[in-house]
Amino acid sequence: MILITISRQTGSLGDEVAKVLAQRLEIPHITRRFAVERWFPEIAGKHDLHMLLESPAYYLRESASGVTFSGFLEEKLKTVVEEGSAVISGMGSQLLFKDHPQAIHVRIIGSTEVRVERVMKENRLIRQDAEKIIEFTDRKHKKYIRTVFNRDWADPQLYDLTFNTDHLGVSEIVAFIEELAKKRLEAALLPKEAPENGGKPPVVFKNPSEEEFAKILDLYNLEWEYEPRTFPIRWDAEGNITQAFSPDFYLPRFDTYLELTVMTQKYTATKKKKAELLRKLYPGTNIRIVFKDDFHSLIKRLGHEEGEED
Repeated sequence: MILITISRQTGSLGDEVAKVLAQRLEIPHITRRFAVERWFPEIAGKHDLHMLLESPAYYLRESASGVTFSGFLEEKLKTVVEEGSAVISGMGSQLLFKDHPQAIHVRIIGSTEVRVERVMKENRLIRQDAEKIIEFTDRKHKKYIRTVFNRDWADPQLYDLTFNTDHLGVSEIVAFIEELAKKRLEAALLPKEAPENGGKPPVVFKNPSEEEFAKILDLYNLEWEYEPRTFPIRWDAEGNITQAFSPDFYLPRFDTYLELTVMTQKYTATKKKKAELLRKLYPGTNIRIVFKDDFHSLIKRLGHEEGEED
């Protein structure tokens, strides 16, 4: 399925983008007027319908059926999405479906000057009236999101894409969103491969000794994590990290980090100094330096220690 939510400023061409996008993708386009004319008559009278077009706060009122108008709208929108694809304009859909895996949340904006010019031309208005319309309708959109969801309509984190239509046309924006929607749909339809290695993501080891040690851990049925954490251990005068330590393995059962070494004595000494500094800076952190020849003996010692604790 494809789900695209469109939030738009008045005069930004957002309505045109939504309409053309729905036509190109051959999916329903759901608007507030559609909801008021097709859905709300189930629970609303004539006065209610008028107020639902005019007042954001009215959506928090209870209908004669006992459900709030915002709750009723939310259920209707979720039913539409459950049944298939849709382009939804406004109505807080970017928040209702913020965690939907197939949703693409789009915001269409434009400078006030450009939007005023468009509203003047489209409605044959003088500038003063066009400015009032834009100010009033934008305020209603913002108030609806604030009243019903207690969020800021302009918060960029609510949107995956934002288009400024001062220099972008409807066809350009539609083509971009359409291509993204198709790629998203193709990815969703790809067959899922069965996870390997007990569900663990594939691990790319930096050297053969680490891979060999991981196999030994698996042989003893010991859970392990590869380089799960980096510890900063030195900083410069401005607080920038100048040295860090990423132990090779972490054994959750023993709450212990392991750093393997098959290098010369010089590099082994450097690793030992890092481990000592890590212990000093992070009290309570258990870390051991492990030589290749000690692989099996270390595992046996850990098993013995675990048996003593038990």
